[in-house]
Parts: sequence; structure tokens; C-alpha cells
Amino acid sequence: MFERIKTARERLRGFANVTPIMTSRTLNESVGAEVFLKCENFQRAGAFKFRGAFNTISQLTDQQRDRGIITYSSGNHAQAVALVGRLLRVRTTVVMPDNAPMVKRAATEAYGATVIDYDPERTTREEIANILKAEHGYTIIPPFDHLEVIAGQGTAAVELFEEVKTLDMLLVPCGGGGLLSGSAIAAKSIQPTCRVIGIEPELADDATRSFHTKTLQTVKNPPTIADGTRTPSLGKLTFPLVLEYVDDMRTVTETAIVGAVQFLFYRMKIVVEPSGALGVAALLSGEVSGTGRVGVIVSGGNIDGDLISKILNT
Repeated sequence: MFERIKTARERLRGFANVTPIMTSRTLNESVGAEVFLKCENFQRAGAFKFRGAFNTISQLTDQQRDRGIITYSSGNHAQAVALVGRLLRVRTTVVMPDNAPMVKRAATEAYGATVIDYDPERTTREEIANILKAEHGYTIIPPFDHLEVIAGQGTAAVELFEEVKTLDMLLVPCGGGGLLSGSAIAAKSIQPTCRVIGIEPELADDATRSFHTKTLQTVKNPPTIADGTRTPSLGKLTFPLVLEYVDDMRTVTETAIVGAVQFLFYRMKIVVEPSGALGVAALLSGEVSGTGRVGVIVSGGNIDGDLISKILNT
């Protein structure tokens, strides 16, 4: 699988941003470690999802491109697929929950995608996507449970290691597990001694429960502020990869997530969405004790103005 990630790294060259790695002496002193933040909030479309979307869509056949693509997402994957569709001139449809952040929906439409709303209390996004696929012949580009999507996401960790060389620990946000599994494969292939820890909200702890029980667990529409982690479960591909390559899973409270977003904004001057701040939340709250050199994947920065205002004034 690491060979797929290395191939994806070359495929993305010149298309994906090589995002910056930021440090903070204040953060280092607060947690007692040397922390390196891989800032995917500066990726195209504002999140790491561009990596997996481009790596996958760019490999479609001409026939598949002509028929169009469909995906389902609460926001960041939606935007990424829409942007890649525009870049590669592929017609794109996105199934999106009606409670998705407005900034993410607006960006998805601005990139040219057709958005199909659904009520997550009444149906699932997969059901709607499969119906539309059958009707129109679309190719589904899933948000995380696809080998080429996972490979694309793993390139963020490859870039991190290329710059910082060695890490004792890598913290990665977890929703459906695409970023986590890809990052873990990359980290263990480059530096087997690096501990990889996935971070979830306490209110959306399905992957953490799955990891510790070794049985796939689910959650339905969890009320976490970290909307990018509201996926119902790990996937058929990502679950076994997480079990094989990840060392531990931890959760953080909503209060810790809010505190991390505030810290990143006020002390480091960067805008990070709640899902992207999970690793920093784990360190600042003490849920993870960092020592030595610690890498953190900051997964995205797409957040509504109303929400960031509410967080900053809490």
C-alpha cells in the first residue's frame, strides 16, 4: 500500500499544495514536546481531501469521465471532488446533508457541482448516491473507503516526514479513517518506531470503540461540533488498516476542541475547523502526553463565520 502512496505523491505533484509545517514555542512549552503542525487548512479547497479526490478522479477512464461522478459528504470531500471535477472537466454531483455548514455547501456549488440535499434523520447518503448512480451511470468517489483515496490522503504524512525527518508520535484526526489509515501506513513505512494515534470527538467515538473492541462500531448523527467526523463508522477498508497500522485511539471533549480552535486562532493566527483541531485538542487537554517530536495533521480550515465567531467568543 505504501507504493500506492508514493505513486500518489508523484501524481499530485504540481496539483496539490505542499502545505506548510508550523511550530509554536508556546505550544511546545504547554505540552512538553516539540510539535510540528502539518497545516492542511492551506490545501486547495481548504482541507486534505483534495489529495484523495485528485488521486482517484485523475485515474478515471474517458468513459467514466463522460458519464460523470457522484459523491456524498458533509463538506470537505464535497468541495474537493467539486474542485477536481472542475479542473479535469468532469460533471460532478454531491449528496450533502441539509445541515452541512453553509460555507462548505457554497464552495461546493461555486466549484460547479450539483448539490442534492438529504435529511440524515430519514435516509442515508449512500442510498441516495447508489440510486443516482443506477439512474445516470455515475462513478462513485467515496469520501474515505477507497484505496486510491486512502493513498492520496497518506501523502500529507509523507510530506511531513520529508521535511521534519523523524517523529516520535503522529496525531491524526479520524472520521471515516481515510486520512488516519493513509497517514499510519506512510508513517510506519518511513519510520516504524513512530507511534500513530487517531483522535476523535468524545461524542463521535465509533472508531475508538471499534479499535479497542476489535469489532466495528457505529454512531448515528453525533452532535459534535467537529462536523467532519460525523461519519457513522470506519469503512470496510479503513477499519482493518486502522487495526493494523494505528497504535492507539483517543477521544477529546467538545470543550477541548473549542479550546484548540481558540489557541490556533489567537496564538498561531491560523483558522482551523473543529475537526482539524483534534490533535492539538488532545495535546492541550492532556488526553495525549506528548514527548519528543510530535507531528499533528491539521486536517482543514473550512468553518462558517457564525461558528468561528461563536467559538472565539466562548
